[in-house]
Amino acid sequence: AVEDLGAGEILLNCIDNDGVGQGFDCELVGAVSDAVTIPVIASSGAGAPEHFSEVFQKTKAAAALAAGIFHRREVPITAVKEHLNSTGIPARTA
Repeated sequence: AVEDLGAGEILLNCIDNDGVGQGFDCELVGAVSDAVTIPVIASSGAGAPEHFSEVFQKTKAAAALAAGIFHRREVPITAVKEHLNSTGIPARTA
């Protein structure tokens, strides 16, 4: 396993979901985060603030990221942080 080779975390990019905006691949993120003891960062698929809370509620992901929705100004970063905090998932607001 990558843990034995010294990996400290896994940045998991689901290329099939990349840029689609329909949510993270929770099945894939869940399978990987269940199989390893190092943090897994979910990537690819976010299109709405709810997608972030979903991946945290359905998997053991340590973090989740998005780029396109922020670069294209489709979703403000503050909207994601406010949504996470409103669902009891801590997110820095400053």
